[in-house]
Amino acid sequence: MNRIDQTFARLRELGETALIPFVTVGDPDVGSTVEIIKQLEQSGADLVELGVPYSDPLADGPVIQRASERALKNNITMLDCIETAAQARQAGVQLPFILFTYFNPVLQFGIERFFELIRTKEISGLIIPDLPIEEDAEVRELAEASGIYLIPLVAPTSKDRIKRIASQAKGFVYCVSSLGVTGVRSDFHAGIDEFLATVREACDVPIAVGFGISSREHVERFSALCDGVVVGSAIVRQIEDALPLLGDGSKRETGLGQIGDFVKQLKG
Repeated sequence: MNRIDQTFARLRELGETALIPFVTVGDPDVGSTVEIIKQLEQSGADLVELGVPYSDPLADGPVIQRASERALKNNITMLDCIETAAQARQAGVQLPFILFTYFNPVLQFGIERFFELIRTKEISGLIIPDLPIEEDAEVRELAEASGIYLIPLVAPTSKDRIKRIASQAKGFVYCVSSLGVTGVRSDFHAGIDEFLATVREACDVPIAVGFGISSREHVERFSALCDGVVVGSAIVRQIEDALPLLGDGSKRETGLGQIGDFVKQLKG
């Protein structure tokens, strides 16, 4: 069974909502990313999105854009990101990994080689935000053959499109809480509750909500409606704030602890 299925089944039995942090791999370096992933798991994260840094991240707001810029200055590649997942496994991390990447880096890497590698490195899911359902046939076929879940993003647009996307989902459906790019928000799309109900009705897999989730209050607000919450910019900002500590060997544990404390607060 895919680790994503195992995790959601376990949380369902416990009556808990999955907490899914996002990190940009290589921010500030690969070694730190592995330690951050370990800290996330120890602090209560249930799955983790591993963001591949990209020079033109159309779906990302300024916080994640800055993280990508820092990682790219370190020449972080797709291969580095995949190997980071392997290093985290070797360090004892058990939670499912979901690789978040734009499509162009996958093309440049080679699609068949890409899927063979992420399968062998125990990556469970894949999110490609700029690959529409109308153009994902080849990727979907390779993902299914590899046992990797191609996780769709669905936005509050037309009900017909929502149902079309959600009905084909594997692993879970990533529901975008607001139109626009990622980033911390104080409010959400006015019809968010109806939108989530529409997605729930259209699929037979868990649903998770992201884009703007940044506090325990947000987690509680959506726990009654969703099986998981994705926290991206708020986590990446915590990492950004901790960079001076992560770069100082004597203060590194303090920096990791700050990130962990924020995750514990979100998990409740």
